[in-house]
Amino acid sequence: MSRNTTTHDEFSDRTILVTGSSRGIGAATAKELAERGGDVVVNYRTSEDRAEAVVDSITDAGGEAIAVQADVRDPDAVDELVATAESAFGTIDVLVNNANISFSRTPFLEHPWDEFRDKLVGEIRAAYNCTQAVTPGMLEHEYGRIVYVSSEATRTVRPGFSSHVVAKSALNGLARSVATELASEGVVANVISPGPVRTEASADVLEQFEDQLIAETPMGDLAEPRDVARTVALFASDDASFVTGTRTPVNGGLLVE
Repeated sequence: MSRNTTTHDEFSDRTILVTGSSRGIGAATAKELAERGGDVVVNYRTSEDRAEAVVDSITDAGGEAIAVQADVRDPDAVDELVATAESAFGTIDVLVNNANISFSRTPFLEHPWDEFRDKLVGEIRAAYNCTQAVTPGMLEHEYGRIVYVSSEATRTVRPGFSSHVVAKSALNGLARSVATELASEGVVANVISPGPVRTEASADVLEQFEDQLIAETPMGDLAEPRDVARTVALFASDDASFVTGTRTPVNGGLLVE
């Protein structure tokens, strides 16, 4: 199924940090926002080659981007990440909290607490650290866009995904709290909630369930990373300046509200 694409310059002079953007949704988001004029910081934890490839793709197309390594669960690393970003491009205007902490698909009653905790705490700490680090600059300029990438798994709970469901549900709560507290200061925060997306990370699940999921999806297809990226772009832009505290599904009608 073809999908129309558009390009704009709405992010000219905007500094954008996309966490976990060496591949998948994060990489697509970094490229999309750069294509629309943003100066993009491609964050990665271990995949340096992939992150540099994303940067090369952006710069080869005439955009501006740098790759910066940081484990966003570490507050000191996040402080260094933000300092590097601001040194290169200026105060961060847009934060896309996309970094996803890996987890094992384990039945709840067999799930060791240590593994469960690592997913839950890691997910929230990453978003917490990044939000805390960029917000002072946003408040100083009375402008900021924060987008949290969550998951429709919080609504379509499947066996073995308990730690993921709980972590993303907590992320949704964090986003609502941030939105409520910062709205009067010119900073908006929203959640993008993808359903099944064709990425490397989802390949093993889709190998089993892709045909079933497509059959259940009214639009007759699954999302590609750029479908999510374009939705992120909307909420990162001035077009959504009076929208905050929302959760937007990107699922082709698989779940409707």
